[in-house]
Amino acid sequence: MNKEEILSKVTEAFVSVLEHNNFQLTDETTADDVDGWESVTHMMIITEVEKTFNIKFKLMDLMNMNNVGDLIKTITSELGQ
Repeated sequence: MNKEEILSKVTEAFVSVLEHNNFQLTDETTADDVDGWESVTHMMIITEVEKTFNIKFKLMDLMNMNNVGDLIKTITSELGQ
């Protein structure tokens, strides 16, 4: 699975949780850039991403994620790519 495919699935997870698609995810996107991405919805997004990719993030990985690019790198790593 390439980066674009991962980003597409991540975007679907965000839309599912936030119930809108009024955003464009890039490597630099943070919670400040997306309406509704707050602490509670953050955990819902993480859970949705884990279900989508059938992975489980490690606590340290979650703590080290600062933006969508970090999320994609972590997903790629968890998928063994």
